[in-house]
Amino acid sequence: MAEIIEKLIKIIEKPYQALGLGAALAFVILVLYHHSDLDRGYFGPFFTVLHVISGVTWIGLLYYFNLVQIPTVPKIPAELKPAIGKYIAPEALFWFRWSAAATVATGLIVFASGTAVTNLTILTGALLGLIMAYNVWFIIWPNQKVALGLVPADDEAKAKAARLAMLTSRTNFVLSIPMLYCMVTARLVG
Repeated sequence: MAEIIEKLIKIIEKPYQALGLGAALAFVILVLYHHSDLDRGYFGPFFTVLHVISGVTWIGLLYYFNLVQIPTVPKIPAELKPAIGKYIAPEALFWFRWSAAATVATGLIVFASGTAVTNLTILTGALLGLIMAYNVWFIIWPNQKVALGLVPADDEAKAKAARLAMLTSRTNFVLSIPMLYCMVTARLVG
């Protein structure tokens, strides 16, 4: 038993392995609870869960950027700022953009499966989510690469890119509230 616990601890210590373990456990529950009913639409709810997890990751990082990182970075001593640009921001931005893509992809699967309520509210939420995902991939990420020095640029270009990335991220922050409202209420009122 101690050996099993030790192996689980080694898995849980690594975030990607812990994420995989959580996904595997959710899949096992799906198969155990619904093995005889898989043809009756249980994969729609499974993708709904993936959609929610992706959305929580995406919006959580959006809130982190807007409520923690952007307001705090100006207060950090200059000698410590390279750690943000070299280690923290690139990793956070990786998860930010891929969770946006996963949210859109799983949302489309849920919508196509018919497990989401197909009314004006869910369509409005989907449109807001698509706008936000576009902003992540085509405005925020390209400008963050410049601002963080991942692509060559002078200081003026870096400052301009950082401002545009921040303003676009802040726009997504604003849009996230009505988007989440639409996602939640569409399921409640359907």
